[in-house]
Amino acid sequence: MDTVQKNQSGVNENTKNEQLEIFRVGHDKEPLTSNQGLKVSHTDDSLKAGTRGPTLMEDFHFREKITHFDHERIPERVVHARGAGAHGYFQVYESLADLTKAKFLQDPAVKTPVFVRFSTVVGSRGSADTVRDVRGFATKFYTEEGNYDLVGNNIPIFFIQDAIKFPDIVHSIKPEPDKEIPQASAAHDTFWDFMVNNSELAHMILWLLSDRGIPRSFRMMEGFGVNTFRLINEQGQARFVKFHWKPLLGVHSLVWDEAQIIAGKDPDFNRGDLWNAIEDGEFPEYELGIQVLEQEQEFDFNFDILDPTKFWPEELIPVRRIGKMTLNRNVDNFFAETEQVAFHPANVVPGIDFTNDPLLQGRLFSYLDTQLIRLGGPNFHEIPINRPVAPVHTNQRDAYHRMTIDKGKVSYSPNMLQENQPHPASELEGGYVHYEERVDGRKVRERSSSFKDHYSQAALFWNSMSDPEKQHIIEAFHFEVGKVKNKTIKERVVDMFNQVNGQLAIDIASGIGVPAPTVACDIGITESSAAVSQANTTKLANTRRIAVLVENGYNHNELLQLMEAFKLTAVHPVIISKQQGMLSSSDSHQLEVQENYHTTSSVLYDAVYIPGGQQSIESLMTHGYALHFINQAFKHCKAIGASNEGVDMLIECKLGEISLAGSSDGSQVFSDAGVVTVRNANQMSSFADEFLESIAQHRHWCRQAIKEMVRA
Repeated sequence: MDTVQKNQSGVNENTKNEQLEIFRVGHDKEPLTSNQGLKVSHTDDSLKAGTRGPTLMEDFHFREKITHFDHERIPERVVHARGAGAHGYFQVYESLADLTKAKFLQDPAVKTPVFVRFSTVVGSRGSADTVRDVRGFATKFYTEEGNYDLVGNNIPIFFIQDAIKFPDIVHSIKPEPDKEIPQASAAHDTFWDFMVNNSELAHMILWLLSDRGIPRSFRMMEGFGVNTFRLINEQGQARFVKFHWKPLLGVHSLVWDEAQIIAGKDPDFNRGDLWNAIEDGEFPEYELGIQVLEQEQEFDFNFDILDPTKFWPEELIPVRRIGKMTLNRNVDNFFAETEQVAFHPANVVPGIDFTNDPLLQGRLFSYLDTQLIRLGGPNFHEIPINRPVAPVHTNQRDAYHRMTIDKGKVSYSPNMLQENQPHPASELEGGYVHYEERVDGRKVRERSSSFKDHYSQAALFWNSMSDPEKQHIIEAFHFEVGKVKNKTIKERVVDMFNQVNGQLAIDIASGIGVPAPTVACDIGITESSAAVSQANTTKLANTRRIAVLVENGYNHNELLQLMEAFKLTAVHPVIISKQQGMLSSSDSHQLEVQENYHTTSSVLYDAVYIPGGQQSIESLMTHGYALHFINQAFKHCKAIGASNEGVDMLIECKLGEISLAGSSDGSQVFSDAGVVTVRNANQMSSFADEFLESIAQHRHWCRQAIKEMVRA
């Protein structure tokens, strides 16, 4: 076991792993047994009265096996049904004692175990990873004071302001109940009918239809706590806080055409990406950030800080990065861990408390209620993945699936027979004490007037988008609302977003067959926030997947030089050819093909490289799949590189209005619109550097302006 520094309670990054080890069972070279440990001699035939006779009721092995199979499935989550999970640890950078008494935020030497579950929201367990949807980002911290669950999304706001409307929003976006379609999609009448009747959704719709709705990877996706919480320090001082997860690889997305193709080519794209990264030792990393406001600043802004449909612009309230989370271990069993993990926003530790955010208040009930039905009763906390590393002492007994064997006759408090044990812990002993907040008011079913502005931040978000991001949002409207059958709903969508930006409404109307607004609205919002645009994110080539197209006769030296450059930057080349097997280079080196054109597609890669070699290129030019592969990558604005004769392949593809010639003598590296070429073998090192920089940019949106696109 790795040696790591422990805190006073002995909690460290291995504690949870050690606890789970009790429940892990290996089955190598072991005889088959029943669930009672009885060794089973035969499991291929049921016990019968004669070889063709009826099965006997006394066949206990048959009954046990079938009964367990019949009950293998538990109800899937109503929302967040499709997920992927991983283990890891969190370390704070420095003590936050000035802000909170939460112990896991005090000592930089302590590695707090975590389990993270990423998910889509709307679709069923069988839906695809790359649908347009909000993504869940839920983190369970196994702290010495108990489990703390930070249950968030990849978007900092939510659709609705009050949790009482959560059943309505989910019912509207789920498959329509009469025909149970469409799956994992908002592109239908009932959702947009709900939307136009609830203007509080306007802001969230823009986030959902932006590139945030189709992330490239869970590793390249921000996380947000969404709701406003409180931090409490030892002196009892309280501050408002918002939580952020910032991925060290930056925030990157797919394009919509690509996302739809991936849903068919590889519906497990994001799951597989997370699993493979961890198996390859390229552990996903995220910094935990906080935005903090003093109590007296509660009403200092033109938005209500408790309104879950509003975010706190980082330009007004900076994000302080306080620690880092590393995901370094995949699950051993998907069902036992990823499917049975149960998150609940009410799982807090001393130093973290709630606010009157009405969405949060509803979540504090709903999550627990959901787990009770999904996981078969109130003892779901005893399932290994949910079990805290902190000791548990309660007066709770019995109920479904109880695993703890409690000793003694006392199960109530106060008591004399057991000297009132377990006893309530004082605040000095670490007992949780709720923040004392004065609350006055009449009992009403009303909403605060400070929640009634539904358009200002939607306009701020729109203003913050780069031109390519704005174009993607407009195209998303054309797809989503274009699927709506009711023309009145379409017209009301245009009217609603005219309240956000008049030109946006005109552009929406142009693609969905309804009139543009007669008067373009201007609500006078000119502010923007650079932090919400992905154009300003971190850009790295690390961990990207590069398709290498080759055939027999490729130039081995060129490919080898680029492969070495890829290795230094943790970029993953994948060799693709007509057929799997071995290829021979022009100088008789051997190369193993990993994928053929039937098993893969350009949408599964971040860039494409074509090395030289006259025979290889002549073969590639006759292969329609190879031409399509390059054209499709170009269409999706990905980096494309070619060396020597490989440049001729790109010329054959006629990649829009870009230049591939380079200098007249062909001696320099040439780059245009993310297409990097070189004709001189002596320039391969410079070519590699330029190509890696092109890959790091993620996309080359300048191609969207090229009128003659591609033969894709």
